[in-house]
Amino acid sequence: MRCLPLLAFCLSLLAGPLAAGGLPVGTISITAPGPELAAELLAVTGPVQVIRQEAGVPGWDVQAAGKTLGHLASTWEVAGSVGYSGRPLDVLVAVSPQGRIAGARLMQHNEPVLTLGISDADIAAYVSGFAGYDLTAPPGTGLHQPGLPDVISRATVSTGVIRDGILRTARTLAIGRGLIAAGGGIDRLGFQETDWPGLLASGALAEVRVSMTEAARALAGAKVPLQPGDAPFLQLWAGLIDPPTVGQNLLGQQAFTQAIGNLGPGETALLLISRGLHSPRGTDWRQSGVFDRIWIVQGEVRHQPTEASFQMIKRLRATGAPEVKEISLFRLPAAIDPLRPFRIEVQASRPTASGEMSMLIATDYSLPDRFRLAPPPEPAPLWRAIWDAKRMETAVVAAMLAVLTLILFAQDWITRRPRLWRAGRIGFLLTTLVVLGWGLNGQLSVVQVIAFLHALLTGFRWETFLIEPVIFLLWGFTALGMLFWGRGVYCGWLCPFGALQELLNDAAVRLGIRQIAVPQGLHERLWVIKYTAFVGILALSFYSMHDALIAAEVEPFKTAISLRMLRAWPFVLFVLVLLAAGLFIERFYCRYLCPLGAAIAIPAKLKIFDWLKRRPQCGRECRLCETKCTVGAIDPLGRINANECVLCLRCQVIMNDDATCPVLKRRARTEG
Repeated sequence: MRCLPLLAFCLSLLAGPLAAGGLPVGTISITAPGPELAAELLAVTGPVQVIRQEAGVPGWDVQAAGKTLGHLASTWEVAGSVGYSGRPLDVLVAVSPQGRIAGARLMQHNEPVLTLGISDADIAAYVSGFAGYDLTAPPGTGLHQPGLPDVISRATVSTGVIRDGILRTARTLAIGRGLIAAGGGIDRLGFQETDWPGLLASGALAEVRVSMTEAARALAGAKVPLQPGDAPFLQLWAGLIDPPTVGQNLLGQQAFTQAIGNLGPGETALLLISRGLHSPRGTDWRQSGVFDRIWIVQGEVRHQPTEASFQMIKRLRATGAPEVKEISLFRLPAAIDPLRPFRIEVQASRPTASGEMSMLIATDYSLPDRFRLAPPPEPAPLWRAIWDAKRMETAVVAAMLAVLTLILFAQDWITRRPRLWRAGRIGFLLTTLVVLGWGLNGQLSVVQVIAFLHALLTGFRWETFLIEPVIFLLWGFTALGMLFWGRGVYCGWLCPFGALQELLNDAAVRLGIRQIAVPQGLHERLWVIKYTAFVGILALSFYSMHDALIAAEVEPFKTAISLRMLRAWPFVLFVLVLLAAGLFIERFYCRYLCPLGAAIAIPAKLKIFDWLKRRPQCGRECRLCETKCTVGAIDPLGRINANECVLCLRCQVIMNDDATCPVLKRRARTEG
């Protein structure tokens, strides 16, 4: 028995790097979508071509006749979605050029939803419900948001992770393909009349000036030397004219409307204004179609304007504008993010005796804050909306945990009052069964333990476990309680099925049903069953999560508590057999079959306090507590086995009762 923790740890290490098919845990093969699936998700007809894109946001572009019809991406590849099972959860998401979710298809999951009476068809229908959602719409709040399907009851975690993965992937893909702005975007509606000095003061235009003297020094080796002087070799103003305050004041209403109307999706308009000896445009573009003197640089992106993106502007309309030589308007592609700084570079070259020499004239530009829209608020994480919607449930659970903490800390005072202890325990178990179990579905499961272990190996995320506030509070309290009191803090007080067994057995005893005392030797050997069940389910989960979930049906919790017996008759019969056995052997299932109890008992070895008191006479002169322990957690030597103890405090009541404890009786006679 002492080797079980080591065995479980070794199994997790050995099985951890492997999953079905020999792939690392958390790794699945991302299969390229076929043309039929792509066309179906985008709701288009006719033949399409699916092109893989690795740069930026990985995914696929769907085209037909050279026109882009939409984009696809995998939630596992983009968002790293990991489900409640701890395994990858992959949904293929399609985004239209208009920035809407065109469709979604569930590709792979290992979620335990089937064990809760929810079919794959239900999940598929839920995923399909995201079609048509506008990614530019303001994010809503709460569980019910316009355009989004509601999470499925009894599969809140799984469907919540699916929702988060779909929305994050769709937004990331749309931003990466230039369909929607990453931030608030450019203010394309606000207008304020201003003049040339006002535009310069607002930072609407970046400026750089190189004098003839500076240019002559930089190009000193040219065949035809430049004449030094204060006159400008090149004075350049550059800026985006998309904000009406900039573009309309500089170009006038008609030219501004024409310039903005020519922009394609994700494009912006850059205006270059120059005067001086050097021309940024030059003349070679008329033959080559490329403005080889101009570069727009942003990070690793280097864009050179072409004739197709060029529009010549005749004059500036802003009051106070200087006399200039050239006014050039260029359409910048979506690859240049207007909300991030970029640089405009102009090259000036002159022939030399041995070839050519050049100088680079550059200015940095950043869109001023006054021309930016405030970024939309980030959508609140789903788990926060769920916690807000379930404030009453969390308050009830928190109150129960507070009461239990008080009981366990005040156990000495309580156990000296047998009637108070008895009434308190029966009342708390009834609350656990009716309120926590049947009312709030607060039943922990070995499936959650398996999911937690897989999450540790594949990339732990608090958000996944926070989606179920009742379960999260129970597990948090159980984990902390194991350090203080051992496994009994949950198994003996907070397990609804355990409470059901104990309450039924108490009724059986009152009705005179004779209890069966399992011989100590057999009793200890039967413990092996539950530990073997846990290790077996854990090991199986690394091979096939689906098979592990089937094996986890050894737990009757879903039938008796989560589904309230509304299930197929074999499951109901299994529960009834276990409960019937518990009428003769209290907590029969907990003692010998429960893999969850085994899973909790293993880390409970780390318990740092020993709150249950024993006397030197226990097990030698007196074995009353051993015979009265309803789960057989006290051995013939009087020692309490923390792995089996459910912390019912019955032995403490006996030890503190002058009328029951033989040691106290003998002491009273001696003193008398």
